[in-house]
Parts: sequence; structure tokens; C-alpha cells
Amino acid sequence: MLDVKFIKDNKDLVKERLAIKNFKDLNLVDEIIELDNQRKKLQTESDTTQSKLNIASKEIGQLMAKKENEKAEEKKLEVASLKSSLQPIAENLSATENKLNEIILRLPNLPSAQVPAGKTPDDNITVREGGSKPQLPANAVPHWDLAKKYNLIDFELGNKITGSGFPFYVNKGAKLQRALIQYFLDYNSAAGYTEYQPPLMVNEATAFGTGQLPDKEGQMYYVNEDKFYLIPTAEVPVTNIYRDEILKENDLPIKMTAYTPCFRREAGSYGKDVRGLNRLHQFDKVEIVQLVHPEKSYEVLEEMVNHIEKLLQSLQLPYRILKLCGGDMGFTSALTYDFEVYSAAQQKWLEVSSVSNFESFQSNRMKIRFKDANNKMQLVHTLNGSSLALPRIVACLLENHQTENNIQLPEALHKYFGNDRIA
Repeated sequence: MLDVKFIKDNKDLVKERLAIKNFKDLNLVDEIIELDNQRKKLQTESDTTQSKLNIASKEIGQLMAKKENEKAEEKKLEVASLKSSLQPIAENLSATENKLNEIILRLPNLPSAQVPAGKTPDDNITVREGGSKPQLPANAVPHWDLAKKYNLIDFELGNKITGSGFPFYVNKGAKLQRALIQYFLDYNSAAGYTEYQPPLMVNEATAFGTGQLPDKEGQMYYVNEDKFYLIPTAEVPVTNIYRDEILKENDLPIKMTAYTPCFRREAGSYGKDVRGLNRLHQFDKVEIVQLVHPEKSYEVLEEMVNHIEKLLQSLQLPYRILKLCGGDMGFTSALTYDFEVYSAAQQKWLEVSSVSNFESFQSNRMKIRFKDANNKMQLVHTLNGSSLALPRIVACLLENHQTENNIQLPEALHKYFGNDRIA
């Protein structure tokens, strides 16, 4: 969440940056400033009254010791009056603080100065493209037909057991999933990321820390009786590992990776764009997360982009990298790059990764801090990225590498899959 002092000191800048994200309720900035002024005034009034109360209470004991009972009784009346006046001040202060916090949580993160203006995905900027679009054989088909032909994925069985968006991976399809996950984890570990296997359910405080709550509550599955949320991404539990901790400057950067199933309700999704593996309610993903020094976060963001780009290159898939415009960015992000892979059989681009710098937006919620060289407390910057999300990678691997008789796998997967093709 945004810092109140920063909002007050940079009111016009905050409004300007929020407008880049197409945030409509700019009047909330003025409301936050007014509420914080009220909070400060009430806090001063509360502190002053409490100080008088403490002094008067102490004087009662001194007067009693001197046996000045009449004056002691007068002081008791004064103490009672101060206590009586303190209660409404405290109630008003609490109500003001609650309202202030509620409104602050409605403000998204400020976009970086690098973020282009725009409202829709059409306004995103292509940073670069890589790889070559394949020339498919005349009998080429989309991945859902390939999955059936080679007995890799059973969508109907998943629908029977659970519902739409919960596919069953079968035989070599399950093996391909496992091969990709292990390859991605090994690739990330070789780059210095520590592997974690986190819980798949988190509590409310954890979901709040990374910004899923209250913004994305309707997109998460909720275990009502235990008040747990099924994770939409490994980012949520992994980033929270260091919640409420004070790190040392030389601890940074902290690099973490994790494989998890991910669960998303995807409410409102329908039509041709959700066919096959294009959009699922449960899917596998390998995530990378970094906690870094604020001065280095944009340098690290570019490193993470290059890391994922090389991973896609090793899979021999045509890709493009997009810098998202303000209107297409997530609530918590300051700058996001999307990776899209070209699906040759469907003849369209599919998103397979988002890499984002959240600056201090998440760490302010989680209170992840470090002491700098001057012993001053600072918030770390948090970053994460998909490395990679499997469903659309699998879809594009099957489609783009299909031949008339089999599916040729990229060399990087041969030792993990145990073969160079699916036949």
C-alpha cells in the first residue's frame, strides 16, 4: 500500500501517476490527506488528555500520602472527568484511523515513470520479439486435438471429476508436465534462486500482504470453515516468508523459486479464448521472487526479464515481450512486462509470464524492512515473475513442434522427458 506521508508530500504527483493507471477516484487522495490531518489532531488531543490524566492520577497518591484528603477527592473528580472526555476522543481516533486505512487500501500502486499511457492491451508496447514462427504441416491442428490424438490430456474426464477448467493429464502428458516443472526449477536454481515448496492454502494476513486482498477476493477459492484461501500463485506464500522481519542490507538480494499448482476462479471467463489449456481454474506454475535493495530493483527487473527470455529461447518458441500500459497493469504493480508465445495452430499470441516490480507496495503491507549502512530502516522492493506458467507453454509446445507423425521436443527437455519426441 502507499505511504501516507508520501501521498501528503506529493499530492499532485500521486494524482498524476494514478491517472496513468486510469484510476477514477482521484478525490480519495484529498480525502486521505484530510483524514490524516484529523487523525493527527485527534492523536494530539488524546496524548494531551492522557498526559493530564497521568499527572492528576500521580498527584492523588501524593496528596493521600500527605493526608490532604479533600484535595485528593478534588483530584479524583478531575481524573474521572478526564477519563470521561478521553473515551470519545479515543473512539473518534479509532474510527478515523480505520476509515483512513480503508481508503488507502483502495489506492493501487503508483505506476513507474516508464509505464506508457493507455487503457487497453492494444496500447501495450512491444519491447522486442524472438524466435521464428514455425511452418506447420498441412494437417496441423490445435493442442486440444493433439492432446486427444496422442492421449496426453483428458478434458472430458476433468469435467466429470471436477468441472470445466480442471483437466486430467495422462500418460506422456503427465510426464511432460513433470519434465517442464523440473527443468524450470533446475534452470532457476542454477541462477541462484533458492527452491521452496510452500503451502497451497494461506490465511487472510498472507493474502493481504501481497495485495490479493481486498482487490482479488472474488478471483480466489475460499475454504470457508478454516478461513483459508487457495493460492492463485506461489508469489503469495513465498513473498510472505519474510513478513514482519527486519533484514540486514547484506542479506539482499533474496532470490526464491517455487513450483505450485495455482487456483483461480476466473469468474466471467467464457468463449473460444478459454478452450483447451488457454484458461484454467487449476494449473501448474513455477515462480521466481526477489527481495532487493530499492536502488537496484529496476536493474533486477531487467535481469529477471532476461532470465525468462533465455528460458523461452531454450524451448524454441516464438515470443514477444510487452511493456504494459497503465490501463492494463495489475493493482499492485509499478511496472510489468508480459511474455507472450505465438500459438501457430491457433494463430494468436498467448500470455505465458508476467514479470513485475512492486517497489515497496507489498513490503509496506508486509513490513519487510532492512537496516541500511546508516542504520536507517528502509522497506525492501519486491519483484516476481512466472518462470513459467505451464498450460499455455504446453499448448504452444504441442502446436508449434508438431510434425505429420509426431511432436518434436526441444533439446533442453530431452533428458527430463526421456525422449526427443512424443509419438
